[in-house]
Amino acid sequence: MKFIGVIPARWASTRFPAKMIAPIAGKPLIQRVVEQAQQSKLLDEVIVATDDKRIADCVAAVGGRAVMTRPDHPSGTDRVAEVARKIQCDIVVNIQGDEPLVSPVVIDQLARALARDRSASMATLAQAASEEDLDNPNVVKMIVNRQGRAIYFSRHAIPYVRDAANESMTERLKRFRFLKHPGMYAYRRDFLLKLVRLPPSPLELAERLEQLRVIENGYAIKVVETTHASIGVDTPEDVARVEALLRKQ
Repeated sequence: MKFIGVIPARWASTRFPAKMIAPIAGKPLIQRVVEQAQQSKLLDEVIVATDDKRIADCVAAVGGRAVMTRPDHPSGTDRVAEVARKIQCDIVVNIQGDEPLVSPVVIDQLARALARDRSASMATLAQAASEEDLDNPNVVKMIVNRQGRAIYFSRHAIPYVRDAANESMTERLKRFRFLKHPGMYAYRRDFLLKLVRLPPSPLELAERLEQLRVIENGYAIKVVETTHASIGVDTPEDVARVEALLRKQ
């Protein structure tokens, strides 16, 4: 099987303009993501999908490959699909462009899990949620069935533990093991090209979570649980957090 990793990287960012080329411990953010992804043992190629020549030039300067994509894509998934449409491969891993500490081991775990599970159309990650995560709508929560398939994703804490309705979050965590969604995806190429042609679904529009389109249309999402915690760079303050972790490493 042929595996490719695609890193969607757009220039515009409301909270942190030009963050893709922002220096982190002496290297641009996008360079760090590319270097991490290139350490994968399964990926045959790593490609940056971007809408801006400044990002493409930054990637080329460090020996990486960047492909220019349309500027009007509504999501990173659509940007990844534009690249995948031009490349013959079996599995496409969508690697978030703002996570400079992304683990190549986790990339391989995700890609391998999808390759082995022929009945799944795509795969994604799960992590144990903390008390702080449960009330944070920016942290997506998820439920997984006994077969390792995603049942639902929500910005709300799910499931609703009825017997613990009047208890603190700490007590609820003792009753039930909540999961959160880190956000990396692997797709079968043919399914990815089909997915971006499907119209947004009602649940997707309600929660603003595009993975719900997959579930609403009856496709299976394989879930791989990981303990690796990556950090997304969403604001200039996040740069200092990443640099502190790099110093510890």
